[in-house]
Amino acid sequence: MSHTFNVRASASKERLDKLIQERLKPGADKSKIDSRIWDLFGEDWAVMFTDLSGFSKGVAEFGIIHFLQIIYESERLFVPLIEENDGILLKIEGDSMMVIFRNVEKAIECSISMQRILVDYNKDKTDTEKILLCVGLGFGKMLRIGDQDVYGAEVNASSKLGEDIAKAWQILVTDSVKKAAKNIKDIEFEKIDEIPPGAKEAYSLKYKL
Repeated sequence: MSHTFNVRASASKERLDKLIQERLKPGADKSKIDSRIWDLFGEDWAVMFTDLSGFSKGVAEFGIIHFLQIIYESERLFVPLIEENDGILLKIEGDSMMVIFRNVEKAIECSISMQRILVDYNKDKTDTEKILLCVGLGFGKMLRIGDQDVYGAEVNASSKLGEDIAKAWQILVTDSVKKAAKNIKDIEFEKIDEIPPGAKEAYSLKYKL
């Protein structure tokens, strides 16, 4: 199974690399090559970036082993919820996850479920052991390269929202997510002032814990 995964991922990356090489040649028809790239790899996805609030500061204060434990626990809690909501976990880098969903509503529901599970988890934990989650969501056409990575304006925007702008317990979304989320009850969107590159507007998702 892992062998199949590696073949598919490397085949996509190899094809992309060849097209980029063509694009770099003098006199290349970049518009035509770009069109080929989007035809091959362009897909509509919702993308989620997560981050653990206070991680870097905590590492300096309590040591990396303590926070390896926090990362382990966060993955144990979150991965089953990602799978239940049909998300695909593409990357884990430090305390951050990158997840894609075909369905925007499932991305939102997964984000809320992740926050809600932490309410119970954190009840009997000391402040140093609590997991505090920040989430950024984007939606739209992006380049998906196998099961390795995704690229696009909404990817950049959601990364900025989740990893830099959001605070603990916040779920921040782009305007594209807001427009696509039509059937979820008991949520509201509140516009925020800080708009990340790649988005026209950004919102804080208001939900019930």
